[in-house]
Amino acid sequence: MKAQPGLRKDSPVARHYLADDPHWHWLEQRDAHAVEAFLEDANEEHARWFAPLAPLAESLYQENLERRELAVKSLETALDVFTFWSETGADDDYPRWWRAALDASSEPECFFDVVERARGHAFFEIGDMALTPDEQWLAWSEDTQGDERYTLWLKALPNGEPRKLASDVGPALCWAEDQTLKGATLLFTRFDATQRPDSLWRCEVDFAHPQEDALATLVLREEDPEFWLGVGKTRSKAWLLIETSAKDTSEILALPADAPATAPRVLHRRVKGVEASIDHRPGTFYRLQNQAGPHFALDALAEDADEGAEWQTLIPHRDEQTLEGIDAFAWGLMIAERSHFEAQTRLRRLVLDDSGAIERDDPIALTQTPSSQLMEDAPHFDTTVVTLREESFTRPVSWYELNLETGERRLLKRLPVHGRLAPEQLASRRIWATASDGTRVPVSIVARADLIDQPLPTLLYGYGAYGEPLDPWFSIARLSLLERGVAFAVAHVRGGGERGEPWYLEGKMAHKENSFGDFLAARQALVDQGASLADKIVACGASAGGLLVGACVNRAPEAFCAAVLDVPFLDVLRTMQNPDLPLTTAEYSEWGNPEAPEVYARIQAYSPVDNITPQAYPALWIEGSWFDTRVSYWEPAKFYAGVRQCQTNDAPVLLYTDMDSGHGGASGRFKAWKDAARQDAFILWALGLTERTD
Repeated sequence: MKAQPGLRKDSPVARHYLADDPHWHWLEQRDAHAVEAFLEDANEEHARWFAPLAPLAESLYQENLERRELAVKSLETALDVFTFWSETGADDDYPRWWRAALDASSEPECFFDVVERARGHAFFEIGDMALTPDEQWLAWSEDTQGDERYTLWLKALPNGEPRKLASDVGPALCWAEDQTLKGATLLFTRFDATQRPDSLWRCEVDFAHPQEDALATLVLREEDPEFWLGVGKTRSKAWLLIETSAKDTSEILALPADAPATAPRVLHRRVKGVEASIDHRPGTFYRLQNQAGPHFALDALAEDADEGAEWQTLIPHRDEQTLEGIDAFAWGLMIAERSHFEAQTRLRRLVLDDSGAIERDDPIALTQTPSSQLMEDAPHFDTTVVTLREESFTRPVSWYELNLETGERRLLKRLPVHGRLAPEQLASRRIWATASDGTRVPVSIVARADLIDQPLPTLLYGYGAYGEPLDPWFSIARLSLLERGVAFAVAHVRGGGERGEPWYLEGKMAHKENSFGDFLAARQALVDQGASLADKIVACGASAGGLLVGACVNRAPEAFCAAVLDVPFLDVLRTMQNPDLPLTTAEYSEWGNPEAPEVYARIQAYSPVDNITPQAYPALWIEGSWFDTRVSYWEPAKFYAGVRQCQTNDAPVLLYTDMDSGHGGASGRFKAWKDAARQDAFILWALGLTERTD
């Protein structure tokens, strides 16, 4: 191997290079000592390079703490017997859960101490928590490694001894509505060899003698490797809904919630390319489906309808809006829909008459646009008072109580923000980039109000996959960058869901190239429209967003002064060729199956690991996680090694692998904030806003 200017002979890449494996595939041998040695070597190199910036990172971390209210109490949720909430102490990484009797017959009591559960674990995450119908027993799933393989636990409230029920289960849990004094039925999923939740199980929990690996009955097994199983309960508490779905196809079955041993009833049969979701009101099922068109329609079906009966259309398919969600209540439906033109989601309340026809159609007002608005969990089927969660790039998260009958809105809580830069001193705007095919791509910008009308050093973020929208969100940690004169921009590229279902479809499979073109067009628009300095733009992406950034850095390295790639999906071709890896088969409908020659060629043309070439690369900050089951640790490691071999300049290319975490990074909030501060210190250095002296 001939060392390039960016590859010193004492670098980890030079020391660990194997001439007979130039593509670094040996890094996939997780149990090999040499793999950990390479990653630890790269971590040490990363630490040495970063040492001069460590004081800045510590300052950023302290700023972040000073801006926050560290002691946090959640909103209270009243169920049938108790009110529940969580409290996180100022020095704690995790919350404690509390309850108080609705009739005030007892003092509030802590019933679940996550701080204590996490003690002694480098990583700890709760997958799900589920209360029995009488609110006296708690089941939960927990992950103590970061690999998203959960252990199922049970305890009597408030102070019962935790009992392990099962290991290696999926995160989601659901109690049936069949509880007696002796026990109740709990439903959960299990994985196959590729960590796909392929089976749903029913366990009749004996409260007097809960046992690990108690006899569980298989409810359903999904044989298709592209489909994942999940289970939930309707707000009406009448039905358990089983959804088995691929990325673009759904099948939905139902079990009576009070008789979970009944054979499942098929409500929506799978049809390739047709997605659906279902909710229920007494007498009627409601379904969102895209069989009538890609933007979804809303249908209704009588609960007692014969098999094969036709669903009746309530809201037809529309060209200008995508229906995104449905929630059923006693009075009717709350729907979420996205305007393709505005790239904005709005809520609508549909009041239904006794025949099921729409009697009233009330839009829920937005306090600001663009913004994010969603309805928080509303456990009571007959409620006419809901909680809304709203935020924007310049407004912290606020929770409002909305009376749907009177329209009265009451502020319940707003995320406190302390420190020198107040939200009122921020401004945001939206510009439009023009892609090579003429498509207009929205780009959001947030900066200090006194600077937003001039070109600024810019952090450009993107994702562009799975139809996930990057709707406006407020970030306290981001304020440290904004205060120092950085603009934060979001490229809403195709492949995401910002402009509805068509936006997603135009950025996946054979159209994936649109995502990369959109991101580079957004970068150019920021410069051309006077928002960003051409030589001071850092690209940033995580997971599938790391693919976006990695592909663009390969194609146009001169467009960015640096890039941050966090748990990035970079070895796309090889991953999609290996059906034994978690997620691969489920991802065929997103990226394609490379067994087909045309798909192989298409993926090979953009897969970042396969398109590293000798050229001057910008500074790269690359992070992976040892226990990541979504993007294996070797993907960022291979990209790091390949770029270090090929780069023709001496810009720093750094790899850090978190040996204690999974795809979501650190589980404790303080470690997560420290990690973010380190990234921000690198970004400020790359933008020329701080010095780094060896």
